[in-house]
Amino acid sequence: MAPILKGKHILIGISGGIAAYKIPELIRLLVKAGAEVRCCTTHNALQFVTPLVLETLSNNQVYTDVFAPHNEHQTEHISLPDWADLMVVAPATANIIGKMANGIADDALSTTFLAMHKPVIVAPAMNENMLQHPALQRNLQTLQSFPHLTILKCDEGFLACGTTGKGRMQEPQDILDAVICALTPKTLQGKRILITAGPTQENIDPVRFISNYSSGKMGYALADLCRRKGAEVTLVSGPAPTQSFRGQTIQVNSAEQMYQACMQIFPQTDIAILAAAVADFTPIETSERKIKHQSGDDLSLHLRTTHDIAAELGSRKKQGQYLVGFALETDNEEANAQRKLQKKNLDMIVLNSLQDAGAGFSTDTNRVTLFFPDRTQQTFPLKDKYEVAEDIISAIESNS
Repeated sequence: MAPILKGKHILIGISGGIAAYKIPELIRLLVKAGAEVRCCTTHNALQFVTPLVLETLSNNQVYTDVFAPHNEHQTEHISLPDWADLMVVAPATANIIGKMANGIADDALSTTFLAMHKPVIVAPAMNENMLQHPALQRNLQTLQSFPHLTILKCDEGFLACGTTGKGRMQEPQDILDAVICALTPKTLQGKRILITAGPTQENIDPVRFISNYSSGKMGYALADLCRRKGAEVTLVSGPAPTQSFRGQTIQVNSAEQMYQACMQIFPQTDIAILAAAVADFTPIETSERKIKHQSGDDLSLHLRTTHDIAAELGSRKKQGQYLVGFALETDNEEANAQRKLQKKNLDMIVLNSLQDAGAGFSTDTNRVTLFFPDRTQQTFPLKDKYEVAEDIISAIESNS
């Protein structure tokens, strides 16, 4: 991932739950994403994770005691909220949740929280019986009324007490995603966006199919960014087993299935971004049984063209809808992209080239040129696909 949190200051408040053992991994992910991280803890938290580990990974001193003589500032609980862009409280035990909900400030973490008036993400973690207690539920409802605070839902699974139930803290990767979402301006709030991604598979028989090398990375990066910007995203994805999306996803296999899904969703869509590599041809007939190999025999496949999803949506596009297509070319690249833009009634087309090293299928990077109906274009250097997604969405926001 590109350093999406570069320059951001993240404060992690750690309370005394067994899930504190996951916090070093969260720190690692935040630092990898470009953030500067500081930690403050309750005394009980240090039963599960040591200051040395936290300081080594964050490269910053840990704040553990309001009156410690070695604190960097006399009022650390004030200076840390001033420094931070966002605070994460994880794990948030029943005890610290009760203090936060009722304005109790009697240790390093609770006093720091009370001075924090920027975004706060709370990741509860406790036994299921504690989670369901009326007092705890009342405190969570109080916290939910705070406008700057987001409470993550507990996961279900094996708990430290040896039982299985609800109460697990969300995983570090999920908390990282919540941090990124909270710090992303909601410039697409209220927009409904359709995005296609991945390849399609056109069956020959029960074990063979025609497909391509698309990994789905570009489409999934676009879907993630739009979701973080506040849009209501529907992702229609062909087989892309290495990719994941936390929003609404419709899984399809064939070009026909992708076509039908897009036809159903598009009328309610404000923006459609067609990043999928849809097969242009599909077998006329599919064998119900595996076609056996016979030495010396040739096999002929009779193919027909599939629906041109971009052209079909372009013909149905209404005023106010914005339609983006993709073109992957090997020759006459710009001319072919311009032709598709006009022929399919697109508002923008994104040109990829298989001639560029590090671009195209199955890479983490891409180099694109954006073409518009007024004959203008924007060319970008080779970038991480998350950065490319930012360029594409920025262009959509500027022109739609």
